[in-house]
Formats: sequence, C-alpha cells, structure tokens
Amino acid sequence: MFYLFFSVVIFLFGLIIGSFLNCVIDRLETKDSFLKGRSFCPNCRHVLSWQDLIPVFSFLFLRGKCRYCRKAISWQYPLMELATGALFVLVFRYFAGDLPYTIYGLIIASFLIIIFVYDLKHYVIPDSVIYPAIAIALLYQLFQIWSSGYWNLAGFWNLLLGILPTLFFLAIILISRGRWMGFGDFELAILMGLILGWPNILIALFSAFFIGALVGTWLIVRGAKTLKSEVPFGPFLVTGTFLALFLGDKILDWYLTLFLLQ
Repeated sequence: MFYLFFSVVIFLFGLIIGSFLNCVIDRLETKDSFLKGRSFCPNCRHVLSWQDLIPVFSFLFLRGKCRYCRKAISWQYPLMELATGALFVLVFRYFAGDLPYTIYGLIIASFLIIIFVYDLKHYVIPDSVIYPAIAIALLYQLFQIWSSGYWNLAGFWNLLLGILPTLFFLAIILISRGRWMGFGDFELAILMGLILGWPNILIALFSAFFIGALVGTWLIVRGAKTLKSEVPFGPFLVTGTFLALFLGDKILDWYLTLFLLQ
C-alpha cells in the first residue's frame, strides 16, 4: 500500500512536471523564457486559464482543441505528460529508499524527456539543455565518488570507463565531418556515460543503434524515408539510456548467460 500510494502521488506529480516540460520545449523553440509569463495558445496567443492547464484532463475535456480559436492541440502535450508520469513512477520505484538518488533521477529524466521530444521535432539537441544536464550529472557523480570523505578509485574508474565509449561518436563526427552524426549526439553520449557508467553505457549504446536500425528500416520500407534521409538519433539514445538504467543488469545477465551457453 505504501508503494501504491506514493506511486500515485509521483505519477500525478509527473503529469504536472510533464506539462511544465511541454512549456519549456515550446519556449526553447520561440526563444522565450520559460521562467516568466503565463502559458498561451501557440496559434491564437490567447492566455490560458487554469482550467485549460490541467494535465491530460484539459485536453480530454476540450476534445483536443483550443477553447478560444478551436485549433487542434498537438497530441504531444498529453502524451508527454503521461510519459513523464510513467517515467517518474519507474524512477521512484527503482530507486526507492535512496532519496538523493531518486531526486537526481527525476531531474535527469526530465532533461532526457526534453532532449527526446525536442530532437524528434527539430533535429537538434539544444546546448541550453544538454550542458546543464551534463553539469548536474558530473557534479552528482563526483559527489558520490567523494561521499565517504576520500576519493573512491573504483567509482572514478567506473565513471571514466563510462565516458570512454563516447569517443566513438567523436570519431564518426570527425571522419564524416558532421554528415553522419551531429555534435549534439556526442554531447548526449557523454551525458549517458555520466549517468550510466560502465558497463551499462555499452548496453545503452547497443540498444540505441539496434532500435534505430529497426525503426530506420521500417520507415524506409514504408516509404517515409530514404537512405539519404536525416533521422534524429537523440530519441534512440534517450530510449537506450532508460533501458540500460532500468533493465541494464537483467540485459547483461541475459547476454552473459547466452554467451556462456555457446
């Protein structure tokens, strides 16, 4: 009952944060500050009242249309709110009992959600999001390494090995001169290494490339993309990060068991 009650509370909190993250994404696009000014309809610019801003429920009550101009509201808003709520519950249940790590996990999950949606929409990972995320992850990991009053060498090497595979991304960028992969993907890979460490970073990268290949093939078969089409890689990297974060140990155990059986 304890976990059920707090899971519901965390889910509702995640819906609210998801609504805020939608605002952040919209204002990143328009270069407006998300720290001031009331929310408004992106079409008619009418300021929204409180009943227009209830996560998910306002969208359902208004039947997916603006109350004032009747233009359709993007499905991004309720889907992102629901996804944020679900991810917050996963973070809470996975790291329950470690309050600092849970708070850190919720903050990092919020950054990753913004990166996922923004890169999917605009094919770019904004520096104003990725740099603070890297700084927070690095400071948290350094705090963990120093938390006992001395430098934990095992933690330090785990952190270093977590970042090392990201040099593969840098090599791709340099060889292709940015044609195959953007620098934002390299920065996101660094963030992934800081979050996951070794060996989960390998699981995340493998998952990202594998899922990306499946989705890319499906889009080509459908005729939605060609071999020369640009596809944002950030969403696959974020998906791989969450898979490695929540299922990394199980995936690694499955792989080792499969390898040993050969």
